[in-house]
Amino acid sequence: MESRESIDLDLNRYLLILKRWWLPAVSIFVATVILSAISTRFMKPDYEAEGKLLFRLPSFKVAGTNLSPGSSEGGDSGDLKPLVATQNPISSQIEVITSPKLLQRTIDKLQLKDNEGIPLEVQALKKALNLKIIGGTDVLLISYSSSNPEEAAAVVNTIMSFYLENDILTNRSEAAAARQFMAKQLPKTQAAVNNAEVALRIFKQKHQIADLSEETRSAVATIGNLDNEMNSVKAQLNEVNAQTNQLRQKVELNSQEAIAVSALSQSPAVQGVLTQLQETDRQLAVERSRFLDDNPIIINLEARKASLNSLLQQQIGQTIGNRTPVPQSLLQIGELRQNLIQNFLQSEIQRFGLTQRLSSLYNSRSTYEQRVKLIPQLAQNQRELERKVEVAESTYQTLLKKVQELQLVENTNTASSRIIAQALVPKDPVAGKKLIVLVLGVMFGLFFATTTVFLLAMRDRSLKTLKEVRDIFGYTLLGIVPLSVKKLRSRYSDAESTVQTIAVRDTPHSLTSEMYRMIQANLKFLSSDKVLKTIVVTSAIPKEGKSTVSANLAAAIAQLGRKVLLIDADMRVPSQHHLWQLTNAVGLSEVLVGQAEFDIAVSKVMDSLDVLTAGVRPPNPLALLDSKRMASLIENFSSQDNYDFVIIDAPPLLLAADALTLSQMTDGILLVARPGVIDSNSAAAAQEMLERSSHNVLGLVVNGLIDKNESSSYFNHAKEYFTYQDLTKAVKRQKRIPDKSSV
Repeated sequence: MESRESIDLDLNRYLLILKRWWLPAVSIFVATVILSAISTRFMKPDYEAEGKLLFRLPSFKVAGTNLSPGSSEGGDSGDLKPLVATQNPISSQIEVITSPKLLQRTIDKLQLKDNEGIPLEVQALKKALNLKIIGGTDVLLISYSSSNPEEAAAVVNTIMSFYLENDILTNRSEAAAARQFMAKQLPKTQAAVNNAEVALRIFKQKHQIADLSEETRSAVATIGNLDNEMNSVKAQLNEVNAQTNQLRQKVELNSQEAIAVSALSQSPAVQGVLTQLQETDRQLAVERSRFLDDNPIIINLEARKASLNSLLQQQIGQTIGNRTPVPQSLLQIGELRQNLIQNFLQSEIQRFGLTQRLSSLYNSRSTYEQRVKLIPQLAQNQRELERKVEVAESTYQTLLKKVQELQLVENTNTASSRIIAQALVPKDPVAGKKLIVLVLGVMFGLFFATTTVFLLAMRDRSLKTLKEVRDIFGYTLLGIVPLSVKKLRSRYSDAESTVQTIAVRDTPHSLTSEMYRMIQANLKFLSSDKVLKTIVVTSAIPKEGKSTVSANLAAAIAQLGRKVLLIDADMRVPSQHHLWQLTNAVGLSEVLVGQAEFDIAVSKVMDSLDVLTAGVRPPNPLALLDSKRMASLIENFSSQDNYDFVIIDAPPLLLAADALTLSQMTDGILLVARPGVIDSNSAAAAQEMLERSSHNVLGLVVNGLIDKNESSSYFNHAKEYFTYQDLTKAVKRQKRIPDKSSV
């Protein structure tokens, strides 16, 4: 965000530009206003007629759910209705009123012509019409200006009549077109209703839907009941599992083995063979105690045992099969073990039944959960189909009702507006037209004046302020010298005379003198390691006051008691002999060519100040200044005890190379610039020349500063200490005018 200071500076800059170019700006402004005032004298009086139209809704326009307003929407068809909040605002009707077709009908009926007798153009009539909506109402004001009052009233009334006629025809044609279109859409809409209903019925049949909300509640309750029953079955199953594990540990058999053992223990055939086998084993044991193994009795018993074993295995296989091998020790079990096996088998059967029941409950719950998850999607699809049915039915009912209404509207002659004020023939001309022309003249005058100031400011490339000069040069500012040229009226002459004075000598107590003393003080402290003894004073272009600055600076240094030599090295346009009122017959040029001695050419103008004028202009001044003789003279002047300071007044930088040549023989260049004289291009060229040549530029002196042209005042407090009395006295002395104070 810009600071307040920068904004103030910009405003001051613009005010300075306006102040600088006020005369052409005021001239153009006054001329424009005068021309506009003169043009009003040749204007013919105009008469303006006015008519008013009040708008209301057409009988077939959409005002809500119906085509025409019902009792709940403002009364019967044709009641006045505001249009501001509807789809057909008054601004749209304005375009209809100013349509080329309607305006051309008005021109043809009234035979309107322009000032030259040619039939009036549509655009000309449209430009002369003025249509305005009266604020807060639905009333349109139509006005027309003409030099003929009867014609003005006739145009307004004709336009309003044609508009109402056109509006009635348009309403009827639009109603007929809308009815025909809607009548064609009725069969399609009815078919859409049937299709939507069929789609909804097929969807319900496919997914077996009666009432999804009731089915959802029932499914949730069923899932809860299944969860309770599953928890009960799980508890029973855990109890049966514990009992089965205990019985299995006691019988030391699995379920298949237990079934086989139980079946064999209850088989009579197996038990009978087993009894015979046990009897044979007993007999064999008895006979072995009596006979050897090869005894026929032993052999017969062995054969019988083998036969019984074979028969036993055959009976076992027939009873339980050969899949489950059963040890012979388990073929006969006790009643207790038989009971345990029976209990174990019953527990296994119960456990299997509970497991199957739990699985069945899980499957049922999963089925219900899948249905519940599917119900939202089914409900959404059902709602979409039901909405389609509702939309189709609503559209069908609306179209059917609108077709019936439009049939009535086709036979009505109701317009969307009515005339509430006919245009009357005006008696008095329009008074504000001349005032408008004068206001436009003032506005255009301001515009042209501002544009002129802007263009003049763009073309003016001169540097006007101290800030502009400092910004473009960029050197150290050693001093500011205010404008010291004053216009004083002589008591012995009626003419005004402009007097240039050496302020340091003539007005030692003035502000200008103090500024020159400040410059010499800044030069003194400019370099701490080397004492400045010889400087070249120059400027970029002529008329910047370099010679005046040289003379006053030399006088200021001389007043300090230091011996100073001022050399006028501008042999093309010398100035020092005019400032000091000396003769220029013998000067620097004669000393350089050896035609005169320095002691003869130099002139003493003040205590401790000598001036060496330029002398007669030589054919080639640069050749003399760029000579060994000149370098020797400068070295002698600065090295001898005769002079403590040497100031050389050199030609402008951009017009001659003398200053750059002399700067190589001295301690540096003092550059003088004057706002209002130097332009930006010249300043940039001079700065580039000095930078490119690497010359020692001691600093910048801004001469002839006009304080009122600056955005910030530099000498605002000087009035308390300095006056123009010293300058006035000096001028009077030069003109030899008696001072009243000394009389």
